[in-house]
Amino acid sequence: MSELVLVEREGPIATVVLNRPEKLNALSRATWAELGTQMRELSAQAELRCVIVRGAGNKAFAAGADISEFPEVRADSKQGRVYGELIHDTMQAVSRCVHPTIAMIRGACVGGGLEVALACDLRICSEESRFGIPINRLGLTMGYGELIGLLAVVGPAVAKEILLEGRVFDAHEALDKGLIHRVVTDSTLDSEVRATADRIAAGATLVARWHKRFIAGLAAAPDLSEADWNEGYACFDTEDYREGLAAFLAKREPRFRGK
Repeated sequence: MSELVLVEREGPIATVVLNRPEKLNALSRATWAELGTQMRELSAQAELRCVIVRGAGNKAFAAGADISEFPEVRADSKQGRVYGELIHDTMQAVSRCVHPTIAMIRGACVGGGLEVALACDLRICSEESRFGIPINRLGLTMGYGELIGLLAVVGPAVAKEILLEGRVFDAHEALDKGLIHRVVTDSTLDSEVRATADRIAAGATLVARWHKRFIAGLAAAPDLSEADWNEGYACFDTEDYREGLAAFLAKREPRFRGK
């Protein structure tokens, strides 16, 4: 098992740990791939009844994708699509897990980290948590495969607010927006998530799986053309993306030109 994503088991409940605390659990390409693999393997384990997803340490669930590797893995639209398809596959592995899933959120939950949390069935956070998708400062878009989860949870109006402003906001605003289900104190987060998982595990296993499948079927995403999917990665060929990435890595303000 990779050290990037750890899996802990306690009876019918599994905990998946994003394990890069020194990087605020930022999601590298290898982490995306490993998370997808682990979620698919857990989904196939019939004896499980609930999966908890959390970040290692106390500072972050996941502080987005690992931008430091973007010049090598997300340099243009061709690479952007490959990377985006990996994210989409991982999001599908989380959201289509047959077992109910809970995101246990402590600290930063932004960008790709928020996408992972949105793919879970339930989201419970501590009061100190922070949320947002500030990718407008990088000059890149969320592809269709990533937008599906955000729209499914908050709808078009709130999705536009989050993406157009690119603001990072607190747990209570996230609750008001419908991004999360519950805000608890930091000291009670672990026990609240565990109690929730225990209630799920005590229910009829097949019923939980049926309900997940029925709801997913009723909320099915629209069909998109190949051209639609490709446009989702056109941002990676723009000057603004190259400027946004360079500015982020240099820790300076970007100068976007709309090109």
